[in-house]
Amino acid sequence: MPVSLPPALELSLDLLRCPTCRTRRLHPGRGALRCSVGHTFDIARHGYAGLLTGTRATSGDDAAMVQARDRFLSTGSYAPIREVGARLASDVVSERATVVDVGCGTGYYLAGVLDQLPGARGLGLDTSVRALRSAARAHHRAAAVAWDVFRPLPLADGAADVVLDVFAPRNPAEFHRVLRPIGRLVVVRPTGRHLAELRSRFPAMVTIDPAKEQRLHRALDPFFEAAVTEQVEYSAPLTRLDALDLVAMTPSAHHVSRADLNDDGLLPEQVTVSVLATAYRPR
Repeated sequence: MPVSLPPALELSLDLLRCPTCRTRRLHPGRGALRCSVGHTFDIARHGYAGLLTGTRATSGDDAAMVQARDRFLSTGSYAPIREVGARLASDVVSERATVVDVGCGTGYYLAGVLDQLPGARGLGLDTSVRALRSAARAHHRAAAVAWDVFRPLPLADGAADVVLDVFAPRNPAEFHRVLRPIGRLVVVRPTGRHLAELRSRFPAMVTIDPAKEQRLHRALDPFFEAAVTEQVEYSAPLTRLDALDLVAMTPSAHHVSRADLNDDGLLPEQVTVSVLATAYRPR
């Protein structure tokens, strides 16, 4: 039986463009989205649209990573990060804004922005079908689409009031193209102190490049200028499961061995959470 069009996806259809044609709009029909020349993209029964074509991205979170992230985020330990992202987004746009979350994961941060903007609609993009199953249910005004940030985004020019990028890869030229001239790009990224206690316990965890801020500036500077930056740093309590989930929900899961995670060694009972959040305006 064909999948019906999810209401949130219907709300965002005008933003989408055929990823093959690049300019034609997509229309629903019999459990799929189609452009006027017949390119067809399935709507999954879990509620997200699969627009990826050709070689599939391999960097998306797997089921174990998504489950770990769902468990950890449900503790509220990252709520201050969610709040600063929502505040920076909502400070500069109207309640009826369009918010695009690139690398949306489970939709946790996008839902936080939409809660602050009662009339806004959201669209989350991610490569992980496991994460998109959660993102499609994260908020009743948030649609979810399978897409790779490193490709041209399947969105109309100037479609978004806010592009949200939290712990995710970036495509500055495409972010600039899809943002309205008075829109904002909100980027949240870790500092070198983020999760320091866990990194000491698990040396194989992915490290924070000391030159990360300089590289970010060089990449964004041709397209954006920083409007405001906030630092969020605090100590979060950890249970043993929280600590293991924090490792397992990130790319570090691919580097820390299962034996290390399953041993009976002491784990930190608290961890430093440290991020920078910047709102950028397009040049």
